[in-house]
Amino acid sequence: MSELNRKSPERLQDRVDQVVQLLERHGLADALVRGHGGPGLINPLQQQDQIELQHRLDELHSADVAYILESLPLAERLAVWQLVKYDRDGEILLEVSDAVREILIADMDNQEIIAAANMLDADELADLAPDLPRDVVRELMDMLDAQQRERLRSALSYDEDEVGALMDFDMVTIRDDVTLEVVSRYLRRFDILPDHTDKLFVVDNDGRLQGVLPIKKLLVSSPDALVAEVMVTDPVIFDPQAHASEAAQAFERYDLVTAPVVDAGGVLCGRLTVDEVLDYIRQESETEALNSAGLREEEDIFASVWKSVRNRWAWLAINLCTALIASRVIGLFEGAIEQLVALAALMPIVAGIGGNSGNQTITMIVRGIATGQVQVAHGQRLLRKEAGVAMINGLFWGLMLAIIAYILYGNVALSVVLMAAMLLNMLLAALMGVVIPLARLRTGGDPALGSSVLITAITDSGGFFIFLGLATLFLL
Repeated sequence: MSELNRKSPERLQDRVDQVVQLLERHGLADALVRGHGGPGLINPLQQQDQIELQHRLDELHSADVAYILESLPLAERLAVWQLVKYDRDGEILLEVSDAVREILIADMDNQEIIAAANMLDADELADLAPDLPRDVVRELMDMLDAQQRERLRSALSYDEDEVGALMDFDMVTIRDDVTLEVVSRYLRRFDILPDHTDKLFVVDNDGRLQGVLPIKKLLVSSPDALVAEVMVTDPVIFDPQAHASEAAQAFERYDLVTAPVVDAGGVLCGRLTVDEVLDYIRQESETEALNSAGLREEEDIFASVWKSVRNRWAWLAINLCTALIASRVIGLFEGAIEQLVALAALMPIVAGIGGNSGNQTITMIVRGIATGQVQVAHGQRLLRKEAGVAMINGLFWGLMLAIIAYILYGNVALSVVLMAAMLLNMLLAALMGVVIPLARLRTGGDPALGSSVLITAITDSGGFFIFLGLATLFLL
């Protein structure tokens, strides 16, 4: 029960609160940061808090420690990081976000980094290597045995969004000409099986994949049966150069826990596991959310002011430019607004509804691209479909708004112009909601990057121009 309690998500925030309380109760955080916890540099009360905090950290799962580190401001984060045992440093560095990992590594010297990295497997080290100093990576390469060094080189040779960069080398392989009894005896020789072992990989003498033996078949089949008789000969396999998003979709579609990664020659390179796929999906989701808001990279919530400013300024500058364009559009119709003040009150509604409609469209298209359901070739069909949706929504909500405007201002012409402007701006939003992400996809860019900023800018300027332009033509 205690193990379940330690890993309970409901209790995790309580753990964060307890850590903060221990750090602040007697000024432990300040003492640790100033003196790095050296002997004689903290008083007895602080030392008691440090021991209790150390004990609490030792009880927690590495992922929970990572969550606590991400939830703490910089000074407290570094204080807690000093208390983490060195043999857990590597696991925790893999769990924290990229932004926090950069801060933690910067607080370590080369020998501490090497000690932490030495506790990791080749595939885990490959995940960490891009964030390590180059001289440390070279030293680590020299310290690895030939097999681990080759595995590390192999993992580093793939782009971060390829299956090869996610694959795990820790797996169990067997031959197809032995009985299941022999396989069972072979497995009992292991102290522990690799995580997520739901199948064994059957290979020939040259390492080429012949099939997989699910553990459940091993358990229920006759011990005298040969592996070749019960193995699955057509498993779902992945090429190491395949895009990781394709693998993620396959894992969801076929309810996979692990799957073999096989090169063009049929040789088993490694395996893909569900935990790596889930991590990839989470990272892609976070990146997409950041990109849609125009953020260039993942940002530590407790990052310095200037670092956050650098991360955010680019798209704010673009947003300023688009806002200036919208203001100049309004400026073109100052005379119309002066003559009919109701225009000033109604035009934000046209722009706002259009922006919301455009964001709905662009979100659906970007999601479709991410799942592989939408390609550039689908552009015309999607345009027709979204135009139809915009037409129906524009007519309905335009009519609702026209009725409200008539009740407020008693002007039939103004109500008709308002309905027409709503319809046209929603059609513009639908068009841009399809065109923007597909154009980025066609040019090799990220379809989600700044999408909400762009669509809002276009529907604002377009909405103002359409509404005020129609009002100038038909009302004045």
